[in-house]
Amino acid sequence: MNGYKLRICDFPPEDRPQNRLLSQGPGSLSNNELLSLVINSGTVGENVLSLSQRILATYDIQQLSAVDISQLMKIHGIKKGKAARIAACFELARRLQSFSRDSRQKANSPEDVYRLLYPHMREKKKETFIELCLDTKNQVLRQDVISIGSLSANIVHPREVFKTALLESAAHIIVVHNHPSGDPTPSREDIEITKRLLEAGKLIGVDLLDHVIIGDGRHFSMKEAGHI
Repeated sequence: MNGYKLRICDFPPEDRPQNRLLSQGPGSLSNNELLSLVINSGTVGENVLSLSQRILATYDIQQLSAVDISQLMKIHGIKKGKAARIAACFELARRLQSFSRDSRQKANSPEDVYRLLYPHMREKKKETFIELCLDTKNQVLRQDVISIGSLSANIVHPREVFKTALLESAAHIIVVHNHPSGDPTPSREDIEITKRLLEAGKLIGVDLLDHVIIGDGRHFSMKEAGHI
């Protein structure tokens, strides 16, 4: 079949991932089979299941979710269309993790903050400092990236944090940053910036409710630890 572009429909009906999904449910499919449904077709000399298997041999599921489109297109057999479908699939998964039926999401606890931001922050390779501007009911008015640092450090000035809060007429703020190392234990600098923001907030009338540090599957709350 040299030169022929094999598609899912070229397999016997009982072996086609789509038919098995419809009859047995998506849980019956392997990661390889699910990915094959997303990319839909193989390439010259390689069927779609083989292509999917090769992709997953290069990147595991978590790694694949973080790969940008330009990197995906470096994989032999992956062009714009396939790369876009893979990226869209993982973006939907991230949005589902932080989805809320409320018109505005609420941040009433460190767990709320973690659920809201972990899907987007777990893949960051550099420390990213985010501010949540809240109203009097702790509904999120705005989510803003304040700064992006290095692999292990971030420099944040209170002026930049409270500029956004004042523009939004926020009653409270929660600040969040990630530790790319995966360990959310605060550094001395993390505790110091928390104290600086707490004092600055008191002066201008915008409360700092918490500073949440996100690691790999876990988080740390400065408020729960007694630093706020």
